[in-house]
Amino acid sequence: MTPRYLLPYPPEQIGGLPADLDALVWDGTAEPPAQRELDRVEFYCLPYMRHRAAVALLPRLPALRTVQTLTAGMDDVLPHLPPGVTACNARGLHDASTAELAVALTLASLRGIPGFVRNQADGVWDQSFQSALADRTVLIVGYGSIGAALEQRLIPFECRVERVARSARESAHGPVRALAELPGLLPEADVVVLLTPLTEATRHLADAEFLARMKPGALLVNVARGAVVDTAALLAELESGRLRAALDVTDPEPLPAEHPLWRAPGVLITPHVGGPSSAFLPRALRLLRAQLLRAHEGLPLANVVG
Repeated sequence: MTPRYLLPYPPEQIGGLPADLDALVWDGTAEPPAQRELDRVEFYCLPYMRHRAAVALLPRLPALRTVQTLTAGMDDVLPHLPPGVTACNARGLHDASTAELAVALTLASLRGIPGFVRNQADGVWDQSFQSALADRTVLIVGYGSIGAALEQRLIPFECRVERVARSARESAHGPVRALAELPGLLPEADVVVLLTPLTEATRHLADAEFLARMKPGALLVNVARGAVVDTAALLAELESGRLRAALDVTDPEPLPAEHPLWRAPGVLITPHVGGPSSAFLPRALRLLRAQLLRAHEGLPLANVVG
């Protein structure tokens, strides 16, 4: 019996797939297929940005062997996987979009764009000096594929880039330092960009001690996961005016309307939009096509987690 695939896009939209691929289509918005159809599903690609519905379907897939996400992080999926199921993430899919947003958040924060937007609404012309990215030091914490994509976009801005990952290595642009060296690098950075996955080792990585090591006036950019930052510790630094922050992710998330982080001085918040952009769909279809072809031909899957 051929394996059955549960996909968020029709095979004809993905393109380049074998005609005999047995696929069900469910995008997470309507009712799932009938249980008799789900019973044979072995490969399940979770619909993007439909986390609650997507994860809730897992117990209804008794033949499941492989889960493919369209996210790089899987911290919110792995705890729900049945034993023996192979998990594959979407490494590389969000590199362009997330790196682009990290640059946008950095530039907007340094150049005071949020204040200018508020002034525009009030018809206020307030000409003032702002910080430039040129001649600054940017520290990328969690230097993986997104970090490399971010550095590529930073090069034209004439800034210096430092790289930190779990372990030391060489990259195309220079040395990647081990996480153990982070305390000594933080005081020299003007911008610290967080790109680490959320694990028990990185939860509250940016805690009170981490933030205290950052230089006065430095900018913290979080495009990783909200819980990589200790929100209470960050609030204290923002309210004192010592640090600034640009956050695409928060803890908690979604951020409640009454949360003080919304109104903290020196903070720019976007609602976890690093991935969802026009860059998403073509890259998602390419990644899914390649993975489905591997699965259909019995080849080893890419991006296996763990």
